[in-house]
Amino acid sequence: MIYKLKIAALTLATGFMFASCDDFVEDVEVTVPEAENSEEDFEPVNFLTGVYGMHTDFSYAFSYLGITEMISDNADKGSSPTDSGTDKRELDNLTHTSSSVSVRAMWTQWYKTIGRASQTIELTQEYTGQSAAPTQRVIAEAKFLRALNYFWLVRSFGDVPLQHIDLIDRAPASEVYAYIEQDLTEAIAALPNKNEYSNLDVGRASKGSAQGLLAKVYLYQEKWQQAADMANNLITSGQYDLEPDYATVWRASSENGPESVFEIQARGEIPQHGVQQYSQTQGARGPSGWGWGFNSPSQNLEDAFNAEGDVIRRDATIIFAGETLFDGREVSASVENPRYSEKAYSSANAGQGDGDKNVRILRFSEILLIRAEALNELGQTAAALVPLNRVRARVNLPAVTTTDQASLRPLIWKERRLELAMEHDRFYDLVRTGQAKAALAADGKTFIEGKHELFPIPNDQLVQTPEMTQNPGW
Repeated sequence: MIYKLKIAALTLATGFMFASCDDFVEDVEVTVPEAENSEEDFEPVNFLTGVYGMHTDFSYAFSYLGITEMISDNADKGSSPTDSGTDKRELDNLTHTSSSVSVRAMWTQWYKTIGRASQTIELTQEYTGQSAAPTQRVIAEAKFLRALNYFWLVRSFGDVPLQHIDLIDRAPASEVYAYIEQDLTEAIAALPNKNEYSNLDVGRASKGSAQGLLAKVYLYQEKWQQAADMANNLITSGQYDLEPDYATVWRASSENGPESVFEIQARGEIPQHGVQQYSQTQGARGPSGWGWGFNSPSQNLEDAFNAEGDVIRRDATIIFAGETLFDGREVSASVENPRYSEKAYSSANAGQGDGDKNVRILRFSEILLIRAEALNELGQTAAALVPLNRVRARVNLPAVTTTDQASLRPLIWKERRLELAMEHDRFYDLVRTGQAKAALAADGKTFIEGKHELFPIPNDQLVQTPEMTQNPGW
């Protein structure tokens, strides 16, 4: 069997392992060997394993941190002043360029994952053997993962090529979002509920995962009614709830728990390591340290917690120099940075490369905040207070009582920041809500309107496909 893929060039090798090249925008033939055991080796669920596996790449432990948190007011570059972290100092200072390696790494990674997901869908549709998992479920999971990566692409770069349409022309963001919505709608129809998966399949994308991502996709497009309704599907499903103790949400004990809508799975050992070096790159640096010290929570973030009197979330988000952690680990007062991300901390294997840290991508608390924001924008301000105050009650903060839409709007945005701090959404939230210039100026950064809302198309991509246009300002 021979298949052609346009983006994310892949070569299918033995078993279900994939080897991919960097020529991610060209037509490539993918050949599946006609070996005697090909039906067993190329069983659909094995293709799917390769798609999930793309999310454990080192890019998510370093490049992704740069373009989501270090670039925002939530975090500083961290590490040593002399260590630039390749382009992390540039991202921290908003002086990155089209040649910045982190920008290129994520563009490449997302397209390769999309290509792998599309290949899985095509091969599964053609598969005629005995399948260990329902083929429609495999296709639906792959569509969810493809939608997730397209969402990360479109919110980062705006207009981007859709692999099944064109190699060079950038589809309008509205078309990309429409494609994402279609994938997720089809995935919702075919995926099981979270509690319908067996213990062997814990962590797979579920109906709720697709509904949660679709609610977020609607939010980014300001489709307020659809966002409110889709979020409500999860809220009323009985499948999800808040962990009673906010501090435990990122610990091993709560992995795939009631608050988890979707997370990247990890076991801390080959081949089921988590995001490679995710904990290591963000671990404390220096005496008693266990990591590289990057992505250090900012003074600005600490001040935001203190201004709200939000001690519970502050102390669950930030590791302070000189403190003793929940597991008894003592952090020396002499570590190189004053703050580190507790949400990246692994008690069991700390700074080991093969981390056991499940990375939370979607949580139930975010679904509640999506509904709160959407209802407020719809003018249903009193109703918006219900999910908002449910999030606040968990961390012992007083209920918000205002029913003035304009007054409530920034309070919901602030709640998103404090609830989801260091979870890789802050920069995009600032951009989509129009707060970026002022918020980043307050953190000493110069955000250029008309430019910094989007990342530049990587220069290597433009060299490879010179017909592709660059984003404004770059």
